[in-house]
Amino acid sequence: MRLYEPVHERFERFCKARSYGEVDFKDLMHDTLIVAFEKLDQLKVEGTFLHFLFGICIRILANQRKKKRPEYYDDSDKYKHLTSSETNIEQQLEIENLYKQLGRLEVTTRECIILFEISGFSIREIMEIQNLGESAVKQRLSRGRKQLVELMKELEKISA
Repeated sequence: MRLYEPVHERFERFCKARSYGEVDFKDLMHDTLIVAFEKLDQLKVEGTFLHFLFGICIRILANQRKKKRPEYYDDSDKYKHLTSSETNIEQQLEIENLYKQLGRLEVTTRECIILFEISGFSIREIMEIQNLGESAVKQRLSRGRKQLVELMKELEKISA
């Protein structure tokens, strides 16, 4: 618990963003934490615990995708985790639309954007998590942002 408590908020934000439209983020967090604590002896450096969790989380989602065609999580409470009580309805809709459009990006690009923009990781940390070079991470971020802007513009045209 001493390793988990300091990283809880960042881990939760990552799971919320990464699991949107696929599974309930709480289930993903739970499954990830079970695996992480079972394999805790494999963690070599305590400071990399958050990276360790992200790697497990990404593998769990990939394994779920391989096993079956994705079933989209649909529950009346599914948007509760996206907002806090202080946000207004417009902000809630904007967040919902952003998450939907993020879900349309290629998985590797989506993860890169979530790690950088939502979870606050540096490019160097993303390089380690995704086993990529610096230019590849920057390229994914750049392309992903451009695609996301286009998708959001598309959505605005439809709803206008």
